[in-house]
Amino acid sequence: MNRFFLRLSALCVAFLAAVNIAHARIEFDITKGNVEPLPMAIMDFKGDPVAAQVVQVIRDNLRNSGLFNLIDKAAFLQNDLDFNTPPKYEDWRSINAQALVNGQVTKLPDGKLRAEFRLWDIFGASQLAGERYDIQPEFWRRSAHIISDKIYEALTGEKGYFDTRVVFVDETGPKDKRVKRLAIMDQDGANVRTLTRGSDLVLTPRFSPTRQEITYMSFEGGQPRVYLLQIETGQREVVGNFPGMTFSPRFSPDGQKVIMSLQQGGNANIYTMDLRSRNTTRLTNSSAIDTAPSYSPDGSQVVFESDRGGRQQLYVMPASGGEPRRISFGNGRYSTPVWSPRGDLIAFTKQAGGQFLIGVMNADGSGERILTEGFHNEGPTWAPNGRVLMFFRETRGAGGGPKLYSIDLTGKNERQIPTPAFASDPAWSPLLD
Repeated sequence: MNRFFLRLSALCVAFLAAVNIAHARIEFDITKGNVEPLPMAIMDFKGDPVAAQVVQVIRDNLRNSGLFNLIDKAAFLQNDLDFNTPPKYEDWRSINAQALVNGQVTKLPDGKLRAEFRLWDIFGASQLAGERYDIQPEFWRRSAHIISDKIYEALTGEKGYFDTRVVFVDETGPKDKRVKRLAIMDQDGANVRTLTRGSDLVLTPRFSPTRQEITYMSFEGGQPRVYLLQIETGQREVVGNFPGMTFSPRFSPDGQKVIMSLQQGGNANIYTMDLRSRNTTRLTNSSAIDTAPSYSPDGSQVVFESDRGGRQQLYVMPASGGEPRRISFGNGRYSTPVWSPRGDLIAFTKQAGGQFLIGVMNADGSGERILTEGFHNEGPTWAPNGRVLMFFRETRGAGGGPKLYSIDLTGKNERQIPTPAFASDPAWSPLLD
Protein backbone atom coordinates (compact mmCIF):
# COMPACT_ATOMS: atom_id res chain seq x y z
CA MET A 1 0.00 0.00 0.00
CA ASN A 2 1.25 3.50 -0.79
CA ARG A 3 2.20 5.49 2.25
CA PHE A 4 -0.37 8.23 2.60
CA PHE A 5 1.11 10.08 5.50
CA LEU A 6 4.53 11.22 6.60
CA ARG A 7 5.48 10.51 10.16
CA LEU A 8 7.46 13.56 11.21
CA SER A 9 9.19 13.33 14.56
CA ALA A 10 8.30 12.49 18.10
CA LEU A 11 7.53 15.63 20.03
CA CYS A 12 10.59 16.94 21.80
CA VAL A 13 9.38 15.97 25.26
CA ALA A 14 8.30 12.45 24.24
CA PHE A 15 10.28 9.37 25.06
CA LEU A 16 10.19 5.93 23.52
CA ALA A 17 7.17 4.07 24.83
CA ALA A 18 9.20 1.09 25.99
CA VAL A 19 11.48 3.30 28.07
CA ASN A 20 8.66 5.24 29.65
CA ILE A 21 6.69 2.15 30.58
CA ALA A 22 9.61 1.06 32.71
CA HIS A 23 9.54 4.35 34.66
CA ALA A 24 5.83 5.14 34.69
CA ARG A 25 3.60 4.27 37.59
CA ILE A 26 0.95 2.78 35.34
CA GLU A 27 0.89 -1.00 35.78
CA PHE A 28 -1.19 -2.83 33.22
CA ASP A 29 -0.79 -6.52 32.35
CA ILE A 30 -2.97 -7.69 29.46
CA THR A 31 -1.51 -11.20 29.57
CA LYS A 32 -3.81 -12.01 32.50
CA GLY A 33 -7.07 -13.81 31.80
CA ASN A 34 -9.19 -11.14 33.48
CA VAL A 35 -8.17 -7.52 32.98
CA GLU A 36 -9.56 -4.60 34.97
CA PRO A 37 -10.04 -1.74 32.46
CA LEU A 38 -7.64 1.18 32.93
CA PRO A 39 -9.40 4.48 33.79
CA MET A 40 -8.34 7.09 31.26
CA ALA A 41 -9.51 10.45 29.94
CA ILE A 42 -9.49 11.59 26.33
CA MET A 43 -10.00 15.32 25.83
CA ASP A 44 -11.63 16.80 22.74
CA PHE A 45 -9.04 17.46 20.03
CA LYS A 46 -8.72 21.09 18.95
CA GLY A 47 -8.30 22.67 15.54
CA ASP A 48 -9.87 21.67 12.23
CA PRO A 49 -13.52 20.49 12.27
CA VAL A 50 -12.37 16.96 11.41
CA ALA A 51 -10.66 16.85 14.83
CA ALA A 52 -13.98 15.87 16.44
CA GLN A 53 -14.24 12.86 14.11
CA VAL A 54 -10.63 11.83 14.70
CA VAL A 55 -10.96 11.82 18.47
CA GLN A 56 -14.29 9.97 18.31
CA VAL A 57 -12.67 7.11 16.35
CA ILE A 58 -9.84 7.02 18.91
CA ARG A 59 -12.34 6.85 21.76
CA ASP A 60 -14.33 4.10 20.04
CA ASN A 61 -11.21 2.03 19.32
CA LEU A 62 -9.88 2.15 22.86
CA ARG A 63 -13.28 1.62 24.49
CA ASN A 64 -14.09 -1.31 22.22
CA SER A 65 -10.81 -3.02 23.10
CA GLY A 66 -12.23 -3.67 26.57
CA LEU A 67 -8.96 -2.60 28.18
CA PHE A 68 -9.82 1.02 28.91
CA ASN A 69 -12.57 2.68 30.91
CA LEU A 70 -13.11 6.13 29.40
CA ILE A 71 -14.07 8.71 31.99
CA ASP A 72 -17.12 10.82 31.09
CA LYS A 73 -16.19 14.34 29.98
CA ALA A 74 -18.72 15.75 32.46
CA ALA A 75 -16.33 14.70 35.25
CA PHE A 76 -13.35 16.63 33.86
CA LEU A 77 -12.08 19.42 36.11
CA GLN A 78 -9.72 20.69 33.42
CA ASN A 79 -11.61 21.19 30.17
CA ASP A 80 -9.08 23.30 28.31
CA LEU A 81 -5.43 22.36 27.85
CA ASP A 82 -2.87 24.03 25.63
CA PHE A 83 -1.28 21.34 23.48
CA ASN A 84 2.24 22.37 24.50
CA THR A 85 1.51 22.58 28.23
CA PRO A 86 1.48 19.66 30.71
CA PRO A 87 -1.87 18.97 32.38
CA LYS A 88 -2.74 19.79 35.97
CA TYR A 89 -2.02 16.32 37.25
CA GLU A 90 -3.83 16.84 40.56
CA ASP A 91 -7.11 17.61 38.72
CA TRP A 92 -6.93 14.31 36.86
CA ARG A 93 -5.83 12.30 39.89
CA SER A 94 -8.89 13.53 41.76
CA ILE A 95 -11.18 11.83 39.20
CA ASN A 96 -8.99 8.68 39.19
CA ALA A 97 -7.70 9.09 35.64
CA GLN A 98 -4.50 7.10 35.26
CA ALA A 99 -3.84 8.24 31.69
CA LEU A 100 -4.80 11.33 29.71
CA VAL A 101 -4.84 11.97 25.96
CA ASN A 102 -5.05 15.37 24.30
CA GLY A 103 -4.42 16.38 20.71
CA GLN A 104 -5.13 18.65 17.80
CA VAL A 105 -5.70 18.55 14.05
CA THR A 106 -4.59 21.56 12.02
CA LYS A 107 -4.72 22.39 8.30
CA LEU A 108 -1.34 23.00 6.65
CA PRO A 109 -0.66 25.46 3.81
CA ASP A 110 -0.35 22.60 1.29
CA GLY A 111 -3.85 21.35 2.12
CA LYS A 112 -2.76 18.41 4.25
CA LEU A 113 -3.88 17.89 7.81
CA ARG A 114 -1.50 17.56 10.75
CA ALA A 115 -2.80 15.20 13.44
CA GLU A 116 -0.86 15.11 16.71
CA PHE A 117 -1.42 13.79 20.20
CA ARG A 118 0.13 13.50 23.63
CA LEU A 119 -0.36 10.68 26.14
CA TRP A 120 0.23 11.51 29.81
CA ASP A 121 0.83 9.22 32.79
CA ILE A 122 -1.12 11.06 35.48
CA PHE A 123 0.29 9.38 38.60
CA GLY A 124 3.80 9.29 37.14
CA ALA A 125 3.46 12.98 36.15
CA SER A 126 5.18 12.40 32.82
CA GLN A 127 4.49 12.07 29.11
CA LEU A 128 4.40 8.53 27.76
CA ALA A 129 4.07 9.24 24.05
CA GLY A 130 3.52 12.06 21.59
CA GLU A 131 3.72 12.08 17.82
CA ARG A 132 2.40 13.93 14.81
CA TYR A 133 1.42 12.90 11.30
CA ASP A 134 0.86 14.84 8.08
CA ILE A 135 -2.00 13.25 6.17
CA GLN A 136 -4.16 13.80 3.13
CA PRO A 137 -7.59 14.95 4.35
CA GLU A 138 -9.38 11.86 3.01
CA PHE A 139 -7.24 9.63 5.25
CA TRP A 140 -8.21 11.24 8.54
CA ARG A 141 -9.79 8.00 9.76
CA ARG A 142 -6.61 6.01 9.29
CA SER A 143 -4.64 8.61 11.25
CA ALA A 144 -7.08 8.00 14.13
CA HIS A 145 -6.38 4.26 13.95
CA ILE A 146 -2.62 4.84 13.97
CA ILE A 147 -2.86 7.15 16.99
CA SER A 148 -5.03 4.56 18.74
CA ASP A 149 -2.34 1.92 18.11
CA LYS A 150 0.35 4.21 19.54
CA ILE A 151 -1.68 4.82 22.70
CA TYR A 152 -2.48 1.10 23.06
CA GLU A 153 1.18 0.14 22.70
CA ALA A 154 2.43 2.80 25.10
CA LEU A 155 0.00 1.67 27.81
CA THR A 156 0.15 -2.10 27.33
CA GLY A 157 3.61 -2.73 25.91
CA GLU A 158 2.03 -4.67 23.01
CA LYS A 159 1.26 -3.72 19.43
CA GLY A 160 -2.23 -2.50 18.72
CA TYR A 161 -4.56 -3.80 16.02
CA PHE A 162 -6.64 -0.78 14.99
CA ASP A 163 -4.79 0.15 11.77
CA THR A 164 -5.91 -3.05 10.06
CA ARG A 165 -8.52 -4.29 7.62
CA VAL A 166 -10.80 -7.31 7.45
CA VAL A 167 -11.78 -9.17 4.30
CA PHE A 168 -15.08 -11.06 4.49
CA VAL A 169 -17.93 -12.53 2.46
CA ASP A 170 -20.73 -10.00 1.99
CA GLU A 171 -24.08 -11.81 1.72
CA THR A 172 -27.30 -10.36 0.29
CA GLY A 173 -30.64 -11.74 -0.90
CA PRO A 174 -32.96 -14.45 0.41
CA LYS A 175 -31.49 -17.37 2.30
CA ASP A 176 -31.95 -19.85 -0.54
CA LYS A 177 -30.49 -17.49 -3.17
CA ARG A 178 -27.70 -15.65 -1.39
CA VAL A 179 -25.35 -13.52 -3.47
CA LYS A 180 -21.88 -13.75 -1.97
CA ARG A 181 -19.21 -11.17 -2.76
CA LEU A 182 -15.78 -10.61 -1.35
CA ALA A 183 -15.63 -7.33 0.56
CA ILE A 184 -13.10 -5.47 2.66
CA MET A 185 -13.44 -2.92 5.46
CA ASP A 186 -11.55 -1.30 8.29
CA GLN A 187 -11.49 -3.43 11.45
CA ASP A 188 -14.23 -1.27 12.97
CA GLY A 189 -16.63 -1.76 10.05
CA ALA A 190 -15.93 1.53 8.21
CA ASN A 191 -14.90 2.03 4.57
CA VAL A 192 -16.58 -1.09 3.18
CA ARG A 193 -16.00 -1.87 -0.49
CA THR A 194 -16.65 -5.00 -2.55
CA LEU A 195 -13.87 -6.87 -4.34
CA THR A 196 -15.91 -9.25 -6.54
CA ARG A 197 -19.15 -8.84 -8.51
CA GLY A 198 -21.14 -11.64 -6.89
CA SER A 199 -21.73 -13.60 -10.07
CA ASP A 200 -19.89 -16.61 -8.60
CA LEU A 201 -19.93 -18.13 -5.14
CA VAL A 202 -16.88 -17.17 -3.06
CA LEU A 203 -15.71 -18.69 0.24
CA THR A 204 -12.91 -18.62 2.83
CA PRO A 205 -10.91 -15.48 1.98
CA ARG A 206 -7.55 -15.28 3.78
CA PHE A 207 -5.04 -12.43 4.04
CA SER A 208 -1.39 -12.70 3.17
CA PRO A 209 0.75 -11.93 6.25
CA THR A 210 3.23 -9.95 4.14
CA ARG A 211 1.30 -8.26 1.30
CA GLN A 212 -2.06 -6.67 0.54
CA GLU A 213 -3.13 -9.89 -1.12
CA ILE A 214 -5.77 -12.49 -0.36
CA THR A 215 -6.41 -16.08 -1.31
CA TYR A 216 -9.94 -17.47 -1.53
CA MET A 217 -12.08 -20.19 -3.08
CA SER A 218 -14.46 -19.47 -5.96
CA PHE A 219 -16.92 -21.60 -7.93
CA GLU A 220 -16.37 -19.60 -11.09
CA GLY A 221 -17.51 -21.65 -14.08
CA GLY A 222 -19.00 -24.21 -11.72
CA GLN A 223 -15.58 -25.56 -10.78
CA PRO A 224 -14.16 -24.81 -7.32
CA ARG A 225 -10.71 -23.24 -7.55
CA VAL A 226 -8.33 -21.36 -5.26
CA TYR A 227 -7.47 -17.83 -6.40
CA LEU A 228 -5.03 -15.08 -5.49
CA LEU A 229 -6.29 -11.48 -5.57
CA GLN A 230 -4.20 -8.30 -5.32
CA ILE A 231 -6.43 -5.97 -3.31
CA GLU A 232 -5.13 -2.65 -4.62
CA THR A 233 -4.85 -3.57 -8.32
CA GLY A 234 -7.64 -6.14 -8.63
CA GLN A 235 -5.25 -8.52 -10.42
CA ARG A 236 -6.38 -12.12 -9.99
CA GLU A 237 -4.96 -15.54 -10.83
CA VAL A 238 -5.76 -19.20 -10.24
CA VAL A 239 -3.52 -21.10 -7.83
CA GLY A 240 -2.89 -24.26 -9.81
CA ASN A 241 -5.21 -26.35 -11.96
CA PHE A 242 -6.01 -29.42 -9.87
CA PRO A 243 -8.31 -32.21 -11.06
CA GLY A 244 -10.36 -32.22 -7.84
CA MET A 245 -11.87 -29.61 -5.57
CA THR A 246 -9.45 -27.33 -3.74
CA PHE A 247 -10.56 -25.47 -0.63
CA SER A 248 -9.52 -23.89 2.71
CA PRO A 249 -6.50 -22.00 1.32
CA ARG A 250 -4.19 -20.12 3.68
CA PHE A 251 -0.80 -18.43 3.29
CA SER A 252 2.44 -19.50 4.92
CA PRO A 253 3.93 -16.96 7.38
CA ASP A 254 6.40 -15.68 4.79
CA GLY A 255 3.68 -15.32 2.15
CA GLN A 256 5.59 -17.53 -0.30
CA LYS A 257 3.33 -20.59 -0.13
CA VAL A 258 -0.36 -21.45 0.00
CA ILE A 259 -1.47 -24.45 2.01
CA MET A 260 -4.84 -26.00 1.11
CA SER A 261 -6.91 -29.15 0.97
CA LEU A 262 -7.44 -31.10 -2.26
CA GLN A 263 -10.36 -33.48 -2.53
CA GLN A 264 -10.05 -36.59 -4.67
CA GLY A 265 -12.85 -39.12 -4.46
CA GLY A 266 -14.17 -39.45 -0.92
CA ASN A 267 -11.10 -38.18 0.87
CA ALA A 268 -9.14 -34.94 1.09
CA ASN A 269 -5.47 -34.34 1.78
CA ILE A 270 -3.34 -31.31 2.50
CA TYR A 271 -0.99 -29.82 -0.07
CA THR A 272 1.26 -26.78 -0.29
CA MET A 273 2.08 -24.80 -3.40
CA ASP A 274 5.16 -22.62 -3.79
CA LEU A 275 3.83 -19.40 -5.32
CA ARG A 276 7.08 -18.73 -7.20
CA SER A 277 7.78 -22.13 -8.75
CA ARG A 278 4.15 -23.41 -8.60
CA ASN A 279 5.49 -26.73 -7.36
CA THR A 280 3.12 -28.66 -5.09
CA THR A 281 3.98 -30.86 -2.12
CA ARG A 282 1.61 -33.35 -0.53
CA LEU A 283 1.70 -33.27 3.28
CA THR A 284 -0.91 -35.88 4.28
CA ASN A 285 -1.80 -39.20 2.73
CA SER A 286 -4.85 -40.70 4.35
CA SER A 287 -8.27 -42.03 3.46
CA ALA A 288 -9.84 -39.44 5.76
CA ILE A 289 -10.85 -35.82 5.18
CA ASP A 290 -7.94 -33.58 6.20
CA THR A 291 -8.71 -29.89 5.79
CA ALA A 292 -8.53 -26.34 7.23
CA PRO A 293 -4.71 -26.22 7.63
CA SER A 294 -3.05 -23.29 9.42
CA TYR A 295 0.67 -22.64 9.93
CA SER A 296 2.31 -21.79 13.23
CA PRO A 297 3.72 -18.24 13.04
CA ASP A 298 7.30 -19.54 12.80
CA GLY A 299 6.30 -21.77 9.89
CA SER A 300 7.54 -24.97 11.54
CA GLN A 301 4.19 -26.69 12.18
CA VAL A 302 0.70 -27.01 10.74
CA VAL A 303 -2.56 -27.53 12.61
CA PHE A 304 -5.53 -28.99 10.73
CA GLU A 305 -8.82 -30.78 11.24
CA SER A 306 -9.36 -34.42 10.33
CA ASP A 307 -11.94 -37.16 10.81
CA ARG A 308 -9.25 -39.85 10.69
CA GLY A 309 -10.17 -40.86 14.25
CA GLY A 310 -13.87 -41.20 13.48
CA ARG A 311 -14.98 -37.58 13.98
CA GLN A 312 -13.50 -34.12 13.44
CA GLN A 313 -10.55 -33.44 15.73
CA LEU A 314 -7.48 -31.20 15.59
CA TYR A 315 -4.03 -32.48 14.69
CA VAL A 316 -0.57 -30.92 14.47
CA MET A 317 2.25 -32.07 12.17
CA PRO A 318 5.60 -30.70 10.98
CA ALA A 319 5.26 -28.19 8.14
CA SER A 320 7.14 -30.57 5.87
CA GLY A 321 4.66 -33.38 6.59
CA GLY A 322 5.06 -36.39 8.85
CA GLU A 323 3.04 -38.21 11.46
CA PRO A 324 0.31 -35.94 12.89
CA ARG A 325 -0.42 -35.89 16.61
CA ARG A 326 -3.90 -35.27 17.93
CA ILE A 327 -4.29 -32.27 20.26
CA SER A 328 -8.08 -32.03 20.88
CA PHE A 329 -9.71 -34.49 23.27
CA GLY A 330 -12.85 -32.79 24.57
CA ASN A 331 -16.42 -33.84 23.83
CA GLY A 332 -17.72 -32.71 20.45
CA ARG A 333 -16.30 -32.04 17.02
CA TYR A 334 -13.49 -29.55 16.39
CA SER A 335 -12.92 -27.54 13.20
CA THR A 336 -11.44 -24.36 11.62
CA PRO A 337 -8.24 -24.22 13.71
CA VAL A 338 -6.19 -21.03 13.41
CA TRP A 339 -2.79 -20.53 15.03
CA SER A 340 -2.35 -17.28 16.96
CA PRO A 341 0.17 -14.76 15.56
CA ARG A 342 1.88 -14.99 18.98
CA GLY A 343 2.30 -18.75 18.63
CA ASP A 344 0.86 -19.50 22.07
CA LEU A 345 -2.73 -20.43 21.26
CA ILE A 346 -4.87 -22.13 18.62
CA ALA A 347 -8.42 -20.87 18.09
CA PHE A 348 -11.11 -23.28 16.92
CA THR A 349 -14.80 -23.92 16.35
CA LYS A 350 -16.34 -26.70 18.42
CA GLN A 351 -19.72 -28.33 17.93
CA ALA A 352 -21.16 -29.87 21.09
CA GLY A 353 -24.54 -30.16 22.74
CA GLY A 354 -26.32 -28.60 19.77
CA GLN A 355 -24.23 -25.43 20.04
CA PHE A 356 -21.30 -24.00 18.09
CA LEU A 357 -18.53 -22.77 20.37
CA ILE A 358 -15.53 -20.53 19.71
CA GLY A 359 -12.58 -21.38 21.92
CA VAL A 360 -8.82 -21.42 22.30
CA MET A 361 -6.32 -23.98 23.52
CA ASN A 362 -2.59 -24.05 24.04
CA ALA A 363 -0.55 -25.22 21.07
CA ASP A 364 -0.12 -28.64 22.70
CA GLY A 365 -3.88 -29.02 23.22
CA SER A 366 -3.91 -28.23 26.93
CA GLY A 367 -5.82 -25.40 28.59
CA GLU A 368 -8.91 -25.49 26.39
CA ARG A 369 -11.13 -22.49 27.09
CA ILE A 370 -14.49 -21.60 25.51
CA LEU A 371 -14.94 -17.88 24.81
CA THR A 372 -18.47 -17.79 23.39
CA GLU A 373 -21.23 -20.08 22.20
CA GLY A 374 -24.42 -19.87 20.16
CA PHE A 375 -26.68 -21.44 17.56
CA HIS A 376 -24.05 -21.22 14.83
CA ASN A 377 -20.67 -19.61 15.51
CA GLU A 378 -17.80 -20.32 13.14
CA GLY A 379 -14.65 -19.14 11.40
CA PRO A 380 -12.39 -17.47 14.01
CA THR A 381 -9.64 -15.15 12.78
CA TRP A 382 -6.95 -13.46 14.89
CA ALA A 383 -6.12 -9.79 15.21
CA PRO A 384 -2.40 -9.35 14.41
CA ASN A 385 -1.50 -8.88 18.08
CA GLY A 386 -3.10 -12.21 19.07
CA ARG A 387 -5.39 -10.66 21.71
CA VAL A 388 -8.73 -10.46 19.86
CA LEU A 389 -10.70 -12.84 17.65
CA MET A 390 -13.33 -12.11 15.01
CA PHE A 391 -15.87 -14.73 13.90
CA PHE A 392 -19.34 -14.96 12.38
CA ARG A 393 -22.60 -15.94 14.06
CA GLU A 394 -25.67 -17.04 12.12
CA THR A 395 -29.21 -16.52 13.39
CA ARG A 396 -32.09 -18.95 13.00
CA GLY A 397 -35.07 -18.80 10.68
CA ALA A 398 -35.80 -17.97 7.06
CA GLY A 399 -34.83 -14.34 7.61
CA GLY A 400 -31.71 -15.16 9.57
CA GLY A 401 -28.15 -14.85 8.42
CA PRO A 402 -24.56 -14.39 9.56
CA LYS A 403 -23.08 -11.33 11.26
CA LEU A 404 -19.54 -10.58 12.34
CA TYR A 405 -18.50 -10.39 15.99
CA SER A 406 -15.27 -9.82 17.89
CA ILE A 407 -14.27 -11.13 21.29
CA ASP A 408 -11.11 -10.77 23.35
CA LEU A 409 -9.27 -13.54 25.18
CA THR A 410 -11.09 -12.85 28.45
CA GLY A 411 -14.35 -13.89 26.74
CA LYS A 412 -16.05 -10.91 28.38
CA ASN A 413 -15.74 -8.27 25.66
CA GLU A 414 -17.93 -9.47 22.80
CA ARG A 415 -19.43 -7.03 20.30
CA GLN A 416 -21.01 -7.04 16.87
CA ILE A 417 -19.07 -5.47 13.99
CA PRO A 418 -21.35 -3.35 11.78
CA THR A 419 -21.65 -4.45 8.14
CA PRO A 420 -24.05 -3.30 5.40
CA ALA A 421 -25.67 -6.73 5.05
CA PHE A 422 -25.08 -10.26 6.26
CA ALA A 423 -21.40 -11.16 6.54
CA SER A 424 -19.34 -14.32 7.09
CA ASP A 425 -15.83 -15.78 6.83
CA PRO A 426 -13.82 -12.83 8.21
CA ALA A 427 -10.03 -12.72 7.85
CA TRP A 428 -7.95 -10.11 9.65
CA SER A 429 -5.07 -8.34 7.90
CA PRO A 430 -1.65 -7.64 9.41
CA LEU A 431 -0.96 -4.08 10.52
CA LEU A 432 -0.85 -1.80 7.49
CA ASP A 433 2.42 -0.14 6.43
